[in-house]
Amino acid sequence: MKTLKFLSVLLLTAMLLASCVTTSYYQVYKATPSDTTLLKDNLLVYEDQNCQVFYNLWDEGGNIGFRFYNKSNEYIYLNLEESFYLLNGMAYNYYKNRTYTNSTSSGATNPQLNNRYPVNIITNQVYSVSFNEEKIVCIPPKTSKVISEYTINKSLIRDCDLYKYPTKRKIKTKSFTQENSPLIFSNKIAYTIGQSKNLIRFENQFYISEITNYPEGEVLESKSEEFCGESTGTIITYLNNASADKFYIRYLKVDNAKH
Repeated sequence: MKTLKFLSVLLLTAMLLASCVTTSYYQVYKATPSDTTLLKDNLLVYEDQNCQVFYNLWDEGGNIGFRFYNKSNEYIYLNLEESFYLLNGMAYNYYKNRTYTNSTSSGATNPQLNNRYPVNIITNQVYSVSFNEEKIVCIPPKTSKVISEYTINKSLIRDCDLYKYPTKRKIKTKSFTQENSPLIFSNKIAYTIGQSKNLIRFENQFYISEITNYPEGEVLESKSEEFCGESTGTIITYLNNASADKFYIRYLKVDNAKH
């Protein structure tokens, strides 16, 4: 009888623990540039006679921001009012005429007497500085600036050829062409050289060419952090298929849907 009761307690505990475990999955996207010359040695780089534009999409939701490098000997003026992020035919402004505020506080201690005993009175002062968003971003010669504003996708894309919650044996990859891709996105960028008023425009376009759903255990890996060749004792968990032309979203199991 005691053995039966003990086994029942173990079973109930296991069921409770199982109900508390949250299963995570990752949808990983591979992007392909419409202009294949952008893909150079596993990097995404646009280049003309004046600049280089570097992309690294790898982030949750996808980072369509870019690093603009001025390789000329002139100042380059990046015109954000004439630059846009495009997603499936919709245009989104890089310049939004926003005002930002930075606040700092400082404290001063003033010793005073209170009933013949010294008391420290701390006075805090808050200083705020407001500044407007830059419409024109100046980039000096041989330097870079990073422009970042938008993510590519935050919602799970479902397809009859993809298992929503795959096991290791049911991992599949869905491939797309530019014509049937669920996501086509680009940056339209405009800039001038020096004091010229002639805008130079170009567009860097990408489309999703592959989507794969993974259970968490197939994409997460852990390793010991090292510094100067020695372990710091800290364990780092990371996604194992990071690449400049990929990004991901993480999602949880919330139903029993197959696809």
